[in-house]
Parts: sequence; C-alpha cells; structure tokens
Amino acid sequence: MSELPTPLVSTDWLTENIDAIKLIDASWRMPGAGVARDDYDRRHMPGAVFFDIDAVADKSTDLPHMLPAPDAFARAVGGMGVSNKDAVVVYDDQGLFSAPRVWWTFRAMGHEDVAVLDGGLKKWLAEGRDVTDAAPAIPPAEYKATLQADLVRDASRVRAAIKDGTRQMIDARSADRFAGAAPEPRAGLLPGAMPGARNTPFDTLLNDDGTMKAPDALKDVFAAVSVDLDAPAIATCGSGVTAAVIALALESLGHRQWSLYDGSWAEWGKEDHDRADFPIVVDNR
Repeated sequence: MSELPTPLVSTDWLTENIDAIKLIDASWRMPGAGVARDDYDRRHMPGAVFFDIDAVADKSTDLPHMLPAPDAFARAVGGMGVSNKDAVVVYDDQGLFSAPRVWWTFRAMGHEDVAVLDGGLKKWLAEGRDVTDAAPAIPPAEYKATLQADLVRDASRVRAAIKDGTRQMIDARSADRFAGAAPEPRAGLLPGAMPGARNTPFDTLLNDDGTMKAPDALKDVFAAVSVDLDAPAIATCGSGVTAAVIALALESLGHRQWSLYDGSWAEWGKEDHDRADFPIVVDNR
C-alpha cells in the first residue's frame, strides 16, 4: 500500500488501496432525518464497517454523541476489526458531513494513520464504483486508545478562550442559525452565537460534489470572516459534527493549532444555563 495521504484521500487512491486499509462508513442523520444504518445495510463500500456516532459515545451525559472514554472507544473499534497499526479511511454518504467527526474521534484517541475520503460515498457512486449490501467479515482486533486532550475543548476551556481571546471560535452552523434568525433543530436551545465567534458554514468549505475546496479557495473562505490561519482556533457547531469539517479544512491547510468544542451549541445554547457562564450574542454577523 502507498503511504496513507492525510487528512484526505481521493476515490482513485482508495480504489487502488482498498484491500490494504480499514474502511469505515460514518454516515449520520440530523434528528428526524432517518437512520443512516438502514442505508448502510442497503449499500456500502466493499469491506466497510459501520461506525454509529450515537452509539460509540459518552452515555453519562444527555448531550448528543459526545466523545467516548478511551476504553469504550477501544472496545468499539476493536470490535470493528481495527487495530492501532491499521491505516483507516472514513467516509459518509453525503460527501463531507459526518465522516470528519469520526476522523477527529480517531485522532483524539491517538490514531494518526487516519484519513477521510474526499467526496465520500456521494462521489464514489457518481463515478460508478462498486458498492455492496454484504456484511463484511470482522475478526476482532486489539486496540489501545490514548486521549489527545489538546484536540478537545469543554465548556470551561471555551469560556476561558472567549474571555482572554487566545483562540478563535469558528462556528460551522448555517448563517441563519448563527445569527439567531432560524430555530435550532434540537429542542431546549436558544438562538444565537458565542461572543466573538466567526461563522464559517461547513458547506462553504465544499465543492458541489461534496469534496473539499482547493487550498486557495479555502483560504478565501476563512479570510472572508477574518480567520487568522496562523492563530489557534476552536471549531464548534450544533453538536460537534460539522465542526470537524472545519477542523479537517484547517488540517488540510497545514494548520495544526486547532481543537473541537465537543458539546458545541447543544451544550452552550441550553435554555436553563446561566447566561453569565454561557453568554450568547444574537445577530453576531
């Protein structure tokens, strides 16, 4: 196998190397939009196993799909046949949507040899490449996870970053949600944004075919909202999924000083929070 390109691999590269990597389908749906596992069962890339971000998650909190503990992650991916020595490629069926979340999860657990399929299953199907409904044979593997705390931010660290201005907050939600002009898809959340956050809707980083934009185009998107690509950043969104698209884009540009706010707006925007601890700005454009 050729050395795994990171953080993105092309469909051509994957076709040439598919037998030498562990392939993960990380498709996911927003609340009320169906069940991604059903579509995986109908068609997935040959050899791909399914990673359910709602199942492989911290169950001690009411926040959605929070990062699991290292031992829980290790048990889950070991059960998927993934070992520490494996090269892993993650995809989703929308292009670049939820796969970056699982890429970030692997990275947060110390797995460096992991990449995302650029354009995902959407591009794979458009090119007429093979899919199957056959369940893959999965011999269990040993896995040891080691949390990389610098890639993760909780509310207290986000609060400190906002207060001292040491890190840029980049929000991947839509412009209307960021401005407080559209409701949140989850109940019990107020509209608005964090003070000082920059809005970079995740889809503005993508081409129409679901692939990541070229480096110069990515730089233009970030520059338009005054993101300094030489300064540390924290990616956030609605529940920590599309924030990882921002992280992936930064990584693809060689920006290594990023982290992800796992709770994102699902935590920050809760109606019952003390707004002194979780300040919100409306029409923060």
